[in-house]
Amino acid sequence: MKKTKFLSALIFLGFSIISFGQTADELKKELSSKKDSIAKLQSKADAIQKQINALHGWRKGAFGTIGASFSGFNNWYSRNAPNASAGNIGITVNGFANLIEDKFFWRNSGGINLGWVKLDDKAIVGDEDFETATDVFTITSLYGRRLDKKWAVSALAEYRTTLIDNFNNPGFLDFGVGFTWTPTERLVVVIHPGNYNFVFSKGNADFESSPEAKLVADYTATYHKLNVKSNLSVFTSYNDSNLSNWNWTNSFSYNLWKSLGLGFEFGLRNNKQEALNNALITDTTATFGTIDNKIQNYWLFGVSYAF
Repeated sequence: MKKTKFLSALIFLGFSIISFGQTADELKKELSSKKDSIAKLQSKADAIQKQINALHGWRKGAFGTIGASFSGFNNWYSRNAPNASAGNIGITVNGFANLIEDKFFWRNSGGINLGWVKLDDKAIVGDEDFETATDVFTITSLYGRRLDKKWAVSALAEYRTTLIDNFNNPGFLDFGVGFTWTPTERLVVVIHPGNYNFVFSKGNADFESSPEAKLVADYTATYHKLNVKSNLSVFTSYNDSNLSNWNWTNSFSYNLWKSLGLGFEFGLRNNKQEALNNALITDTTATFGTIDNKIQNYWLFGVSYAF
């Protein structure tokens, strides 16, 4: 009797294992089928979005990133300032409004990057406030009259300055004409040999306007949940190479839930006039030949929001 019960239990266990294995295999097959269905639906959605992008009329969009960190120390003797608090806040916003028609286009974009930092040493009076760390404001407007599907005669206006500190001091206004190449909906390349760079400054600031050639490459794309924008502006002065400069900004936003996600932005800049103006604050004898013109850079990582 005991042997019979043992064999029955063993047989039942075997059938249970087989049944579980079959159930797991069936679930895996079902999961694979669902993933294939999702991939097919996503492919169809991407195709529809591509058709929407090809339609004429206005196209608008924006996304931004907010990053912040705060910390405090009390009697933390391994630090030079054992009693202190620190904070870092950064905000970026990138937006565009483009009018695309058969015979012409009008592309407009703007970007803001603001950052504040604070290191409050409780033993020192007067350092409690946040100070500006990053301050960038840029707006561009490009109009083009089509020669064919990819080339157009164009005019571009671009303005760059700061918002929080020293607004329009300096301010850079570029206006030029030339050609624009649009090999795809995502990439716009501006080639303007006739361009003038107006520089606005006050006081003892050392800036100079000049005629120049201008090259701009702007890439804007959405890959499912990832938004990408990269903009490179290069200015080559006809008067003096010391007046030339370039700016390159890159923004990434990945949606995690609805319009919320993670964002990352970094920028690089080379501007010898700005480097000289900064050097003159502490050294009144500084010249273009004596300054160390390092590449400027900033970055921000935080929570993003797509409008």
